[in-house]
Amino acid sequence: MIVKISLGRLAILISILSEKEREKMMETGKQEGYRICTGKVGTMNAEKVISAVLTAAKRENLWDAESFREEHALYDATVEALSGICRGQLVLSEVQRTVGLFFTVVRGQMHHARGEWIAVCLYGTIGAPIRGFEHETIGLGINHI
Repeated sequence: MIVKISLGRLAILISILSEKEREKMMETGKQEGYRICTGKVGTMNAEKVISAVLTAAKRENLWDAESFREEHALYDATVEALSGICRGQLVLSEVQRTVGLFFTVVRGQMHHARGEWIAVCLYGTIGAPIRGFEHETIGLGINHI
């Protein structure tokens, strides 16, 4: 029996794998019917992380720009992932923190739920704005569309 990889797991794997492995995993996800986009963002502003994710997903047509419902689902998933990165507080510059993140957005069916869902994974580093003072971090947000 072949089991389809789950939406959230796919988003996490694409985010944490090496570039070569990432390409293979993205191809696997696309073959299973998922729509995927990736990108990078480095900033001291939480708003810029949200903007980078939404802009990349819009550029790759992962959500309908005319649909508030779709934009809101992506926004909520992004904020949920960012909340994991920031340990519940959506603040960076205010507490002298900077992030360097790779992000993955995956849209598609969940194996046990009706309708389409969207997952956002943020993976990278967070820390003081001094090289060497950062550590790895990861956040995942999933929302129905």
